[in-house]
Amino acid sequence: MIEKFLIGGYTKRGGAGIYAASFDPDTATVTTPQPYITSLGSPTYLAVAGGKTLYAVTAGDGVGGVTSFALGEQPKQLNQLLQPGTSPAHVSVDEARQLVFAGNYHEGRVDVYAINADGSLTHTDTVQHHGSGPRPEQDSAHVHFTTVAPDGRLAVVDLGNDTVTTYAVSAGGQLSDERTLTLPAGYGPRHLVFHHRLPIAYLLGELSSQVSVLNYADGTFTLGQTWSTIPADWHAFNGAAAIRLSADDRFLYTSNRGHNSLTVYAVAATGTNLTQVQQISTAGDFPRDFDLDPSQGFVLAVNQKSDNATLYKRASDTGLLTPLVQDIPAPEATNVCFY
Repeated sequence: MIEKFLIGGYTKRGGAGIYAASFDPDTATVTTPQPYITSLGSPTYLAVAGGKTLYAVTAGDGVGGVTSFALGEQPKQLNQLLQPGTSPAHVSVDEARQLVFAGNYHEGRVDVYAINADGSLTHTDTVQHHGSGPRPEQDSAHVHFTTVAPDGRLAVVDLGNDTVTTYAVSAGGQLSDERTLTLPAGYGPRHLVFHHRLPIAYLLGELSSQVSVLNYADGTFTLGQTWSTIPADWHAFNGAAAIRLSADDRFLYTSNRGHNSLTVYAVAATGTNLTQVQQISTAGDFPRDFDLDPSQGFVLAVNQKSDNATLYKRASDTGLLTPLVQDIPAPEATNVCFY
């Protein structure tokens, strides 16, 4: 089956915004990404609901927010909700409650939107974070990521104040009942992913270049074991970026901007222990994001500064990656979204 995907990115050096392409897992061939939505400023993160509606981070002149589109041969803008300040860093969808969450890094807040019948959005709530950390990048709260936990709570990762917080979410899109895990100072958490079967999540530290097991119970996280995402002898800049877990929960993947690599871990049956099995170049500079395709047989990584994407074959039994194509055009790419 042909798989479709979108690439989002910056529009600062000539990038068009959102590109569309398709991938054939039977032949391992990718079409050249083509400009798809060029009306937005720096749509750096994307989320698709129901395979038919796109929600894109949007930056404007002194404003930022989320824009909704009906997907098709020609995308149709449904509405755009912008607020004074910067654009969000991340957007995610809650299919069960038909909600969209936007994590705003520079403003340090979470915005919640209800999905209307036509796919457009209505703003329902805002939660403001506070606090800071010891590193220069932690001058204030910096919400970097949101995702829905298995129990329905919203998990919010804040790089600026070294926390992971969960909130109860009402059907109408209001957040309440805050519960917070405070991480070691300077950890700089960025993204996390939940185990599909066990009450466990895996947290990626951008500033610390670490990945940690988080145990999860009754809406509360506790910190487990931690591993490095880079070699011990790497002392130049690195910022860990994206984290993905295979559908069978056997292998965890992280990306490293600076070291310019993907790190592969085997996940123990208990979910609480990781063993590094591979570290492989992304054949480009500054791999901001990557994802496993729906067949789980391939990984596509996008390199922001070198404007290229790299396709890997993935071995399901070992988790290991083998490069297939290294020069897929991806201008200023920061996000890849299969749908």
